[in-house]
Amino acid sequence: MQDNFGHYATNQDAVLEKIQHLAIETPSWGYGNSGTRFKVFPWPGAARTLREKLDDAAQVQRATGVCPSVAIHIPWDKEDDWQAIKAYAQAQGLRIGAVNPNLFQEDVYRFGSLCHFDTSIRKHAIEHVIECIRIAQAVDSQIISLWLADGTNYPGQDDLRQRRHRLLDSLQSIYAALPAGMRLLIEYKFFEPAFYSTDLPDWGTALLMAQKLGPQAEVLVDTGHHAQGTNVAQIISQLLDEGRLGGFHFNDRRYADDDLIVGSQNPFDLFCMFNEIVGAGSEGNANVERIAYMIDQSHNIEAKIEAMIQSVLNIQIAYTKALLVDRPALRAAQEQGDVLGAYRVLQAAYETDVRPLLAEFRTRQGLDPDPIAAFRSSGYAERVAHERVASALSSGYPGA
Repeated sequence: MQDNFGHYATNQDAVLEKIQHLAIETPSWGYGNSGTRFKVFPWPGAARTLREKLDDAAQVQRATGVCPSVAIHIPWDKEDDWQAIKAYAQAQGLRIGAVNPNLFQEDVYRFGSLCHFDTSIRKHAIEHVIECIRIAQAVDSQIISLWLADGTNYPGQDDLRQRRHRLLDSLQSIYAALPAGMRLLIEYKFFEPAFYSTDLPDWGTALLMAQKLGPQAEVLVDTGHHAQGTNVAQIISQLLDEGRLGGFHFNDRRYADDDLIVGSQNPFDLFCMFNEIVGAGSEGNANVERIAYMIDQSHNIEAKIEAMIQSVLNIQIAYTKALLVDRPALRAAQEQGDVLGAYRVLQAAYETDVRPLLAEFRTRQGLDPDPIAAFRSSGYAERVAHERVASALSSGYPGA
């Protein structure tokens, strides 16, 4: 191993062992057609059904070896026979991961869901989340991933404190329905689709709700859900210290919630996030072991499967670089007040080209060292584009 791998120069196997334990969940919705408020550009062969999404996710798993689970979104992925879906996923070498309730697309949610002023609408929203809990039980998932679009657009539109009380009351009803071992991950977003107030606008609000609910409630960090300049690494360090970092929805942003490929815009920030996680893990932080690493991206003009593979590679790169940080040297520089010395420790790890190490990791796993090239050469994208278009034409499917 080259000298620029720092204190891991003689311990390549230790790094490879840690890389092996990083599992990344891909989202079913990332394999279907998606778009902006202005236009959805259909992608040839984009998945239309949950089974097709699982077929595509299996290609990402075969290429990378680190994506064994697929998150689902209800009702987008609703099925009548969940045991059949569970068996289908297993046949593809996959399992169903986090279940995501949809509390933003029904007409009744115009003024909110769990925070709505109408008791009947709040009840409707609660029942939907409980339905998702039952689905999670049926497919052996341990995570409910909850994001709310609830908020207001104008001052005075609603009583903000009353909305908070309604939210807590609704979440308590949901939390009471959680079986032992299942986690409720509470996601936050500082704006959109509401613009004056958002009911879960930041990590602090999400954390307060989780703490009020109990130990099965944790915070989900979507890396694109922050204001410009927010130090997400610091948020991660706070949540780790409180033992409430439930997981991630990985994506990247240039302006707001852009849902771009993770690591494509701010790769150093992604590295700094993993640096906090690896650092906490080296100190025995128990929270690190239960973090759910999930992708949540909207691939609007990119090839769906290839974009997902690229996302996985970028996450692996950032994580591996964080593993190369010389922790004793970093701590020594920090304790001596050596500002630039500490920064250079991080810089040395970040500027290390870890692609050869990851290629070695894949080779040891019996995989092609270049997952993108392997997928392209498989011919899968061309085949399903032909098969799915032909199937849609023969059935009159409107998405053809």
